[in-house]
Amino acid sequence: MRTVSARFNSTTTPNPSNENSRPAQTHFGFRTVDENAKEDLVKGVFSSVAPKYDLMNDAMSMGIHRLWKDDFVSLLNPGRRGPIKILDMAGGTGDIALRMLDHAREKYADRDTSVLVSDINPDMLKEGMRRVRQTMYHNTPQIGFQVANAQELDPDIFPDNSFDLYTIAFGIRNCTSIPDVIKEAHRVLKPGGTFACLEFGKVDNPLLSQLYEVYSFSVIPMLGSILASDRESYQYLVESIRRFPSQPVFAQMIRDAGFTTGQDFSGQGGAWRDLWGGIASVHLGVKA
Repeated sequence: MRTVSARFNSTTTPNPSNENSRPAQTHFGFRTVDENAKEDLVKGVFSSVAPKYDLMNDAMSMGIHRLWKDDFVSLLNPGRRGPIKILDMAGGTGDIALRMLDHAREKYADRDTSVLVSDINPDMLKEGMRRVRQTMYHNTPQIGFQVANAQELDPDIFPDNSFDLYTIAFGIRNCTSIPDVIKEAHRVLKPGGTFACLEFGKVDNPLLSQLYEVYSFSVIPMLGSILASDRESYQYLVESIRRFPSQPVFAQMIRDAGFTTGQDFSGQGGAWRDLWGGIASVHLGVKA
């Protein structure tokens, strides 16, 4: 497996004689990097982890990520109002897309709902295509794959007002500009369409937070070394979770993009739903 450790050690040194020309800065885990460098760094991480991505998800979360994803799909309930068109951004291995199609088919006998799986990383999409070849959806119009940057979607492929549902699960924190991603989601959704994000959150309970912190920074990188021969990539993934905005801040970012939040948690209200004490959270926004 290719490692990206050499890239992790690279730094960009600004020209002190021309401070005004310095690129904008962002974070890559706990490192500060130039904005124009982060995209390649993230691509390197996911190219490295792609072949072991699902195995590592099971190991890191002890299988709990499956429960979170099932809850996410059940909440969205595809097929309930008839066939819909879904854009699954950062969909990589097709995990969410296949759950969506299975839910619509098994619960509502819906074989017309479709999902376009999009990811910036071709290696992740290859894993998704490999998985889909083993399902009944292979070579059907119900699922397709497209390399794309969530921050700047090609309007010829992703026209305005073209999708009923936009999903992004454990992917938005890796994007350079989260507001740009949400803005593009708003553009491509139809009026009344839903933006749905499953992402790691902040834990309020002090004891749970402390245990989660120790587990994340001690165990997960070690599992990366043992199972994927790649400690650095999993160290980055843990750090990216810590750098992601809190639930209230992220909810406000969704509202700032033009979405209405807190409408559709099965009557529960609220701008987000915490899972497992806030280790993960589901955020929904509806386009007017």
